[in-house]
Amino acid sequence: MSVAKKQYKRVTTKSLVEMKANGEKIAMLTAYDFSMAQIVDGAGIDVILVGDSASNVMAGHETTLPITLDQMIYHAASVIRGIERSLVVVDLPFGSYQSDPKEALRSAIRIMKESGGHAVKLEGGKEIKDSVKRILNAGIPVMGHLGLTPQSIYKFGTYTVRAKEEQEAEKLKSDALLLEKMGCFALVLEKVPAKLAKEVAESLSIPVIGIGAGNGVDGQVLVIHDMLGMNHEFNPRFLRRYADLHAVMTKAFEDYRDDVKSSSFPSDEEQY
Repeated sequence: MSVAKKQYKRVTTKSLVEMKANGEKIAMLTAYDFSMAQIVDGAGIDVILVGDSASNVMAGHETTLPITLDQMIYHAASVIRGIERSLVVVDLPFGSYQSDPKEALRSAIRIMKESGGHAVKLEGGKEIKDSVKRILNAGIPVMGHLGLTPQSIYKFGTYTVRAKEEQEAEKLKSDALLLEKMGCFALVLEKVPAKLAKEVAESLSIPVIGIGAGNGVDGQVLVIHDMLGMNHEFNPRFLRRYADLHAVMTKAFEDYRDDVKSSSFPSDEEQY
Protein backbone atom coordinates (compact mmCIF):
# COMPACT_ATOMS: atom_id res chain seq x y z
CA MET A 1 0.00 0.00 0.00
CA SER A 2 1.28 3.46 -0.90
CA VAL A 3 1.97 5.67 2.10
CA ALA A 4 2.19 9.45 1.87
CA LYS A 5 5.76 10.57 2.41
CA LYS A 6 4.88 14.14 3.29
CA GLN A 7 1.77 15.77 4.71
CA TYR A 8 0.74 18.69 2.53
CA LYS A 9 -1.54 21.24 4.18
CA ARG A 10 -2.30 22.53 0.69
CA VAL A 11 -1.44 20.69 -2.50
CA THR A 12 0.21 22.91 -5.11
CA THR A 13 1.78 22.37 -8.51
CA LYS A 14 5.12 22.22 -6.69
CA SER A 15 3.73 19.53 -4.39
CA LEU A 16 2.93 17.30 -7.36
CA VAL A 17 6.47 17.57 -8.74
CA GLU A 18 7.79 16.69 -5.28
CA MET A 19 5.45 13.69 -5.09
CA LYS A 20 6.80 12.37 -8.37
CA ALA A 21 10.41 12.91 -7.24
CA ASN A 22 9.65 11.06 -3.99
CA GLY A 23 7.91 8.19 -5.72
CA GLU A 24 4.54 9.02 -4.18
CA LYS A 25 1.56 8.33 -6.43
CA ILE A 26 -0.91 11.16 -7.09
CA ALA A 27 -4.64 10.57 -6.53
CA MET A 28 -6.94 12.66 -8.72
CA LEU A 29 -10.75 12.63 -9.10
CA THR A 30 -13.32 14.79 -10.81
CA ALA A 31 -15.90 16.86 -8.95
CA TYR A 32 -18.44 19.39 -10.17
CA ASP A 33 -20.26 20.69 -7.09
CA PHE A 34 -19.73 21.95 -3.54
CA SER A 35 -20.99 18.92 -1.60
CA MET A 36 -19.01 16.36 -3.59
CA ALA A 37 -15.88 18.53 -3.48
CA GLN A 38 -16.07 18.70 0.33
CA ILE A 39 -16.15 14.90 0.57
CA VAL A 40 -13.37 14.37 -2.00
CA ASP A 41 -11.16 17.00 -0.39
CA GLY A 42 -11.80 15.60 3.08
CA ALA A 43 -10.78 12.13 1.90
CA GLY A 44 -7.29 13.39 1.05
CA ILE A 45 -7.50 13.34 -2.74
CA ASP A 46 -4.56 15.36 -4.06
CA VAL A 47 -6.08 16.88 -7.21
CA ILE A 48 -9.69 17.65 -8.09
CA LEU A 49 -10.38 17.99 -11.79
CA VAL A 50 -13.39 20.08 -12.71
CA GLY A 51 -13.66 18.21 -15.96
CA ASP A 52 -15.62 19.02 -19.07
CA SER A 53 -17.00 15.53 -18.41
CA ALA A 54 -19.63 17.55 -16.54
CA SER A 55 -21.16 17.83 -20.00
CA ASN A 56 -21.82 14.07 -19.82
CA VAL A 57 -22.48 13.23 -16.19
CA MET A 58 -24.13 16.48 -15.05
CA ALA A 59 -25.92 17.68 -18.19
CA GLY A 60 -26.54 14.41 -20.04
CA HIS A 61 -24.82 15.30 -23.30
CA GLU A 62 -23.36 12.57 -25.47
CA THR A 63 -19.98 14.33 -25.75
CA THR A 64 -17.98 16.96 -23.87
CA LEU A 65 -18.33 19.47 -26.71
CA PRO A 66 -21.56 21.31 -25.70
CA ILE A 67 -20.43 22.57 -22.28
CA THR A 68 -19.68 26.30 -22.22
CA LEU A 69 -17.04 28.40 -20.51
CA ASP A 70 -19.71 29.98 -18.29
CA GLN A 71 -20.87 26.54 -17.20
CA MET A 72 -17.32 25.41 -16.44
CA ILE A 73 -16.80 28.52 -14.32
CA TYR A 74 -20.02 27.79 -12.43
CA HIS A 75 -18.94 24.22 -11.63
CA ALA A 76 -15.39 25.27 -10.74
CA ALA A 77 -16.54 28.02 -8.38
CA SER A 78 -18.84 25.53 -6.64
CA VAL A 79 -15.92 23.12 -6.16
CA ILE A 80 -13.55 25.80 -4.90
CA ARG A 81 -16.00 26.72 -2.12
CA GLY A 82 -15.86 23.12 -0.89
CA ILE A 83 -12.11 22.49 -0.64
CA GLU A 84 -9.34 23.21 1.82
CA ARG A 85 -6.43 21.05 0.65
CA SER A 86 -6.82 19.74 -2.89
CA LEU A 87 -5.35 21.39 -5.98
CA VAL A 88 -8.24 22.29 -8.31
CA VAL A 89 -7.63 22.02 -12.06
CA VAL A 90 -10.30 23.25 -14.47
CA ASP A 91 -10.78 22.06 -18.04
CA LEU A 92 -10.88 24.72 -20.73
CA PRO A 93 -13.93 23.67 -22.76
CA PHE A 94 -14.06 23.00 -26.48
CA GLY A 95 -13.94 26.19 -28.55
CA SER A 96 -12.36 28.34 -25.86
CA TYR A 97 -8.69 27.91 -26.80
CA GLN A 98 -8.04 25.87 -29.96
CA SER A 99 -7.97 28.45 -32.73
CA ASP A 100 -6.96 31.75 -31.13
CA PRO A 101 -4.23 32.10 -28.47
CA LYS A 102 -5.70 35.44 -27.38
CA GLU A 103 -9.07 33.81 -26.86
CA ALA A 104 -7.34 31.00 -24.98
CA LEU A 105 -5.77 33.50 -22.60
CA ARG A 106 -9.06 35.33 -22.09
CA SER A 107 -10.75 32.01 -21.31
CA ALA A 108 -8.06 30.96 -18.84
CA ILE A 109 -8.12 34.35 -17.10
CA ARG A 110 -11.90 34.16 -16.72
CA ILE A 111 -11.61 30.73 -15.10
CA MET A 112 -8.91 31.86 -12.68
CA LYS A 113 -10.61 35.15 -11.75
CA GLU A 114 -14.25 34.07 -11.68
CA SER A 115 -13.95 30.57 -10.23
CA GLY A 116 -10.83 30.80 -8.08
CA GLY A 117 -9.42 27.65 -9.71
CA HIS A 118 -5.73 26.90 -9.32
CA ALA A 119 -4.83 25.73 -12.84
CA VAL A 120 -6.31 24.93 -16.24
CA LYS A 121 -6.11 21.84 -18.44
CA LEU A 122 -5.96 21.83 -22.25
CA GLU A 123 -6.18 18.93 -24.70
CA GLY A 124 -3.54 18.63 -27.40
CA GLY A 125 0.14 19.07 -28.14
CA LYS A 126 2.01 20.91 -30.87
CA GLU A 127 -1.20 22.13 -32.51
CA ILE A 128 -2.14 24.21 -29.44
CA LYS A 129 1.35 25.26 -28.37
CA ASP A 130 0.70 28.96 -29.03
CA SER A 131 -2.32 28.92 -26.74
CA VAL A 132 -0.40 27.04 -24.03
CA LYS A 133 2.51 29.48 -24.30
CA ARG A 134 0.30 32.54 -23.98
CA ILE A 135 -1.49 31.15 -20.93
CA LEU A 136 1.77 30.14 -19.26
CA ASN A 137 3.28 33.56 -19.97
CA ALA A 138 0.41 35.08 -18.01
CA GLY A 139 1.45 33.05 -14.96
CA ILE A 140 -1.43 30.57 -15.14
CA PRO A 141 -0.43 26.94 -14.44
CA VAL A 142 -1.27 24.52 -17.26
CA MET A 143 -1.84 20.77 -17.15
CA GLY A 144 -1.55 19.06 -20.52
CA HIS A 145 -3.72 16.22 -21.87
CA LEU A 146 -2.62 13.77 -24.56
CA GLY A 147 -3.73 10.42 -25.93
CA LEU A 148 -7.49 10.14 -26.23
CA THR A 149 -8.69 13.74 -26.28
CA PRO A 150 -12.51 13.66 -26.00
CA GLN A 151 -12.93 17.17 -27.42
CA SER A 152 -11.59 15.74 -30.71
CA ILE A 153 -14.03 12.83 -30.81
CA TYR A 154 -15.42 13.77 -34.22
CA LYS A 155 -11.89 13.94 -35.62
CA PHE A 156 -10.98 10.48 -34.33
CA GLY A 157 -14.48 9.04 -34.71
CA THR A 158 -13.97 6.64 -31.79
CA TYR A 159 -13.08 6.42 -28.10
CA THR A 160 -10.70 3.49 -28.63
CA VAL A 161 -7.12 3.34 -27.39
CA ARG A 162 -4.81 5.92 -28.96
CA ALA A 163 -1.15 5.76 -30.01
CA LYS A 164 -1.01 2.04 -30.72
CA GLU A 165 0.71 2.71 -34.04
CA GLU A 166 4.34 3.84 -34.09
CA GLN A 167 3.72 7.17 -35.83
CA GLU A 168 1.08 8.30 -33.36
CA ALA A 169 3.14 7.03 -30.43
CA GLU A 170 6.16 9.05 -31.57
CA LYS A 171 3.98 12.16 -31.90
CA LEU A 172 2.64 11.62 -28.39
CA LYS A 173 6.16 11.36 -26.97
CA SER A 174 7.22 14.46 -28.88
CA ASP A 175 4.17 16.40 -27.68
CA ALA A 176 4.77 15.33 -24.08
CA LEU A 177 8.36 16.61 -24.16
CA LEU A 178 7.18 19.83 -25.80
CA LEU A 179 4.56 20.47 -23.11
CA GLU A 180 7.13 19.87 -20.37
CA LYS A 181 9.67 22.15 -22.06
CA MET A 182 7.07 24.90 -22.42
CA GLY A 183 6.38 24.82 -18.69
CA CYS A 184 3.32 22.63 -18.08
CA PHE A 185 3.36 21.36 -14.49
CA ALA A 186 1.74 17.98 -15.21
CA LEU A 187 0.27 15.84 -17.95
CA VAL A 188 -2.76 13.58 -18.28
CA LEU A 189 -2.47 10.55 -20.57
CA GLU A 190 -5.81 9.03 -21.51
CA LYS A 191 -6.36 5.57 -22.94
CA VAL A 192 -2.90 4.81 -24.30
CA PRO A 193 -0.90 1.55 -24.09
CA ALA A 194 0.61 1.03 -20.63
CA LYS A 195 4.12 0.48 -22.00
CA LEU A 196 4.05 3.80 -23.87
CA ALA A 197 2.62 5.68 -20.89
CA LYS A 198 5.36 4.31 -18.62
CA GLU A 199 8.00 5.36 -21.14
CA VAL A 200 6.58 8.88 -21.28
CA ALA A 201 6.37 9.16 -17.49
CA GLU A 202 9.98 8.05 -17.10
CA SER A 203 11.14 10.54 -19.72
CA LEU A 204 9.58 13.56 -17.99
CA SER A 205 10.39 15.34 -14.74
CA ILE A 206 6.77 16.53 -14.42
CA PRO A 207 4.11 14.10 -13.14
CA VAL A 208 2.09 12.06 -15.61
CA ILE A 209 -1.41 11.12 -14.47
CA GLY A 210 -3.15 8.31 -16.28
CA ILE A 211 -6.68 7.24 -17.06
CA GLY A 212 -6.60 3.96 -18.90
CA ALA A 213 -2.83 4.32 -19.19
CA GLY A 214 -1.59 1.56 -16.92
CA ASN A 215 0.23 1.61 -13.60
CA GLY A 216 3.61 2.90 -14.76
CA VAL A 217 2.61 6.54 -14.53
CA ASP A 218 2.79 8.91 -11.54
CA GLY A 219 -0.88 8.95 -10.59
CA GLN A 220 -4.42 8.10 -11.62
CA VAL A 221 -7.63 9.98 -12.34
CA LEU A 222 -11.20 8.72 -12.66
CA VAL A 223 -14.56 10.39 -13.20
CA ILE A 224 -16.25 10.32 -9.81
CA HIS A 225 -19.66 9.24 -11.10
CA ASP A 226 -18.02 6.25 -12.78
CA MET A 227 -15.92 5.04 -9.83
CA LEU A 228 -18.90 5.43 -7.47
CA GLY A 229 -21.06 3.26 -9.70
CA MET A 230 -23.62 5.96 -10.41
CA ASN A 231 -23.30 5.21 -14.13
CA HIS A 232 -24.03 1.63 -15.18
CA GLU A 233 -23.76 2.21 -18.94
CA PHE A 234 -20.02 3.04 -18.95
CA ASN A 235 -17.83 -0.06 -18.58
CA PRO A 236 -14.31 0.51 -19.95
CA ARG A 237 -11.53 -1.88 -18.95
CA PHE A 238 -9.69 0.78 -16.94
CA LEU A 239 -12.64 1.57 -14.65
CA ARG A 240 -12.66 0.13 -11.13
CA ARG A 241 -15.94 0.73 -9.29
CA TYR A 242 -15.37 1.44 -5.60
CA ALA A 243 -19.10 1.56 -4.77
CA ASP A 244 -22.47 0.85 -6.30
CA LEU A 245 -24.27 4.08 -5.49
CA HIS A 246 -26.80 3.42 -8.23
CA ALA A 247 -28.15 0.53 -6.18
CA VAL A 248 -27.79 2.30 -2.83
CA MET A 249 -29.54 5.45 -4.03
CA THR A 250 -32.29 3.56 -5.84
CA LYS A 251 -33.05 1.59 -2.65
CA ALA A 252 -33.11 4.80 -0.57
CA PHE A 253 -35.47 6.52 -3.00
CA GLU A 254 -37.76 3.49 -3.11
CA ASP A 255 -37.84 3.26 0.70
CA TYR A 256 -38.66 6.97 0.94
CA ARG A 257 -41.42 6.61 -1.64
CA ASP A 258 -42.94 3.67 0.25
CA ASP A 259 -42.75 5.47 3.60
CA VAL A 260 -44.47 8.56 2.19
CA LYS A 261 -47.17 6.49 0.49
CA SER A 262 -47.87 4.54 3.69
CA SER A 263 -47.80 7.66 5.91
CA SER A 264 -45.03 6.16 8.04
CA PHE A 265 -42.87 9.19 7.25
CA PRO A 266 -42.76 11.48 9.13
CA SER A 267 -43.25 9.63 12.40
CA ASP A 268 -44.36 11.30 15.63
CA GLU A 269 -40.70 11.81 16.57
CA GLU A 270 -40.05 13.56 13.25
CA GLN A 271 -42.76 16.19 13.73
CA TYR A 272 -42.78 19.49 15.67
